[in-house]
Amino acid sequence: MAAVAPLEGDVTVTLCPDGPLLLRGPATLLGPDGQPLPRSRNVVALCRCGGSAIKPLCDGTHKVNGFRSDDA
Repeated sequence: MAAVAPLEGDVTVTLCPDGPLLLRGPATLLGPDGQPLPRSRNVVALCRCGGSAIKPLCDGTHKVNGFRSDDA
């Protein structure tokens, strides 16, 4: 696994009803190989429905596959 430099600042995770997790802040996401995934934005939507073609990121599939969460 690659060494990842520590990041400064607050990180928050927000549950979107019937949608993704929104990760805000300076977090490093690691892929299955342990390498950091590139981030171009401060907010990243993470898939919860399991249907995304770009996992772990959300591609909006939850809107068409009927995903419903219990946190609404």
